[in-house]
Amino acid sequence: MLKFKLPSVYTILFLLTVLIAALTWVVPAGQYEMANNALLGKLVPVSGTYHQVESSPQGLKDVLLAPIKGFYDPESNQSRAIDVALFVLIIGGFFGVVNHTKSIDSAIYQITVKLQGREIWLIPTLMGLFALGGTLIGMAEETLPFYTLVIPVMIAAGYDSITGVAVVMIGAGIGALGSTINPFATIIASNAAEVSFTDGLGLRIAILVLAWLLCVVYVMKYAQKVKSNPAHSIVAAQQDDDKKYFLHNSAASNNMALSFQQKLVLSVLLLTFIAMVIGVSYLDWWMAEISALFIAATLVVGVMARMTEQTITATFVEGARELLGVAFIIALARGLVVVMDEGNITHTFLHYAEGFLSDLSPIVFINTIYWVESFLSLLIPSSSGLAVLSMPVMAPLADFSNVPRELVVTAYQAASGLPNLVTPTSAIVMGGLAIGRVSYSHWLKFILPLLAMIVLLVMAMLSIGVLLS
Repeated sequence: MLKFKLPSVYTILFLLTVLIAALTWVVPAGQYEMANNALLGKLVPVSGTYHQVESSPQGLKDVLLAPIKGFYDPESNQSRAIDVALFVLIIGGFFGVVNHTKSIDSAIYQITVKLQGREIWLIPTLMGLFALGGTLIGMAEETLPFYTLVIPVMIAAGYDSITGVAVVMIGAGIGALGSTINPFATIIASNAAEVSFTDGLGLRIAILVLAWLLCVVYVMKYAQKVKSNPAHSIVAAQQDDDKKYFLHNSAASNNMALSFQQKLVLSVLLLTFIAMVIGVSYLDWWMAEISALFIAATLVVGVMARMTEQTITATFVEGARELLGVAFIIALARGLVVVMDEGNITHTFLHYAEGFLSDLSPIVFINTIYWVESFLSLLIPSSSGLAVLSMPVMAPLADFSNVPRELVVTAYQAASGLPNLVTPTSAIVMGGLAIGRVSYSHWLKFILPLLAMIVLLVMAMLSIGVLLS
């Protein structure tokens, strides 16, 4: 009897693009009137101004062009995903050069020796750091380089690739879900809702702490189960296909002492990541500047390791080739949004949500807002894009249900963090899984029980927030 096997991530994203294109033929096209928001410096929709516009159904040509426009749209001269995709390739090249020095393998061995019997505490420590990045700066694309570091450490510690992916993705994702002062989500949403970003801060901190504890316990229990019996790993069946990524890697089996040269390479690695965080947080860096940083770091590592020019270029290209699939996934994910926008149905879904929220009691209203924002986040995986689009429409509705607007911001915030954990339209999710060689079906098997618990926790906290307001 043949078992059903979920298609590859490329097929899933392409089929979703086809589905969205089909919807443009049946869902009425529409737009809100847009007005400039002085605080945001952006055009935002005006509540109550939705009107239908000329239909723009997307056909086969549009579906095939979507991944191309997902990278770059020459007609509008708009960069979409090419900067992130190029960053991913450069990261791959950088780690190709670093891995050639065997510095990371040696460091992993030293870590596992020093933490013998205490490896499990790496999980809450690292998840805490990633959650901090998520709640403060909305760490998302910036997490992609860390998968290459964390996954081998988790495998060497006796866990599996899903544990490594979970530490990074869930850690940063839960931080974004419980954002406190994230300027790319919380502050933008608060400004769009015309409230201070400090309003509702206490509830968001409570959601962050409780959700983080829940996730840490969940991941630790899974990791311990895998270490006690590797057959319990969700990816156990894949270990024979690629032993480099699944279950017990042989990297930590040999006694590898760190040489002085390797210590220098690791110092460059650490300083590069510190510089990236500082640049994003304080110097307004984005993908171009971060990519340039890693190119510079690649050259420094090559010189320190006394590699020839041929070796540097060959290992860089080979490393970039390892992540080429991730770059294509990013384009496919962005292409789906392109089809929806060009089909003029994005605002229509927002209008349906506006009508759905009328005349609800406070507790029902805030929880419905959460589910509506969760649905919209699947279509618009950008947290800042979702805030600019939905908050000017959703926040005024709270006034009619006697719900403080800051609770709407919190509901949006908790919902906008979901794409960082599970949605197939998120380049962060699909990119992280591709780096870890974890199929989407295996990730769903791992994450869905935890996701259900997170949703129930958030709904309970939002309900408490209404009762205390």
